[in-house]
Amino acid sequence: MQPLRILFISIEGNTRNFVENLTAYAEQQHAANASLPTIEATEISEVSDFVDETRPYFCFVPTYLNGGNGIDNGVKELMTNVMGEYIAYNNNARQLIGVVGSGNRNFNEQYCLTAKRYAATFNAPFVANYELRGVPRDETRVYDALVARAKEVTPA
Repeated sequence: MQPLRILFISIEGNTRNFVENLTAYAEQQHAANASLPTIEATEISEVSDFVDETRPYFCFVPTYLNGGNGIDNGVKELMTNVMGEYIAYNNNARQLIGVVGSGNRNFNEQYCLTAKRYAATFNAPFVANYELRGVPRDETRVYDALVARAKEVTPA
């Protein structure tokens, strides 16, 4: 299986930290079983050049909101907009095979709201979530979800 491609945005370093830990976990899994994929991760930021994505990828996005509760009185995404713009660029949304969200569970219904909105907007499944920087069991759970989803969309 090809490496799992991840595009992520990290504002305070939480998502970057989780993706780094997830990448290390994937390397361990691959070392133990060569049929399991590694991870190829790319951080998207305000200074990223937009390019045409030619391979399937997952998007990892935290939730930062300013105003509205996202349920009945609107929502204003804050600081992560460039990721949505990147996915919307040319045909990049066609390669998006899943969205992973993070956030703070203290925000209740707003937890992972940006990822859920991206999944709906770009017609891709919301495949997993984790809180803040995640914990080791999240790495296992998210990796397994990514592998399962990649197998669903990759011809045998």
